[in-house]
Amino acid sequence: MSTAPVAAPAAGGPAGAGSLAVVSGGTRGIGRALSERLARRGHRVVALYVADEEAARATEADLGPAVRAVRADVTDAGAVAAAVADAVERYGPPRVVVNNAGVNIDKPFLRSTPEEWHTVIGTSLFGALNLTHACAPHMLDEPGGSVVNIGATTGLRPRTDGAAYCAAKAALLHLTKCLALELAPAVRVNCLIPGFTWTDEVVARFRLDDDAAREAVLRHIPQGRIASTAEIADALEFLVDSRSSYITGQKLIVDGGQFMW
Repeated sequence: MSTAPVAAPAAGGPAGAGSLAVVSGGTRGIGRALSERLARRGHRVVALYVADEEAARATEADLGPAVRAVRADVTDAGAVAAAVADAVERYGPPRVVVNNAGVNIDKPFLRSTPEEWHTVIGTSLFGALNLTHACAPHMLDEPGGSVVNIGATTGLRPRTDGAAYCAAKAALLHLTKCLALELAPAVRVNCLIPGFTWTDEVVARFRLDDDAAREAVLRHIPQGRIASTAEIADALEFLVDSRSSYITGQKLIVDGGQFMW
């Protein structure tokens, strides 16, 4: 379903209008919804992607001139630094950074490979390190910036067939706290943890288009439904808004009550 385009922010608009937001993995699934929400808040959004050119072009076409899709592999520190430098030159310093990029390779540990570990951990953890390292120096001169790391419930509760992914997301939680300490008070850093969310990837992985498989999942969610990507974007909007100005180093779990930590 197409989304109404978001006009490019006009000069002299609301506070923060036109300021830069960078979203890794920002052209598909939850990431695309986050890019759209930030654009509707008045940001110029640079949505990083690595491979899916069709999704990148569709994101630009659907969301309009407020969102620019840029190819950059977040595991490549040089590529990330170059993409951020170009974005800063175009739009000024970032106000919001969202570390959303992630790769999940489900496989028993003893059948997984070092190459797969590097892919999974490199994207979820080193991707966040690389993007924040490139953006944070530009954010320190103007208080009020926000970094949001997109975690996973498996970073809190382990599961089978996901050792590298669980480890990467657990490390991302601790990275959130470390960066919250080091970048304070100018930049707040928090972790947004979605539960089951209706995206193409989640539907395929958990066979949610099958009634029996979906009901099996829903039995463990007190709210009795799967989240929409818009609901995850609602949580992001809160974390980057002045209403959360006293919140840093925290995790916000949006999972319908499935895991009550």
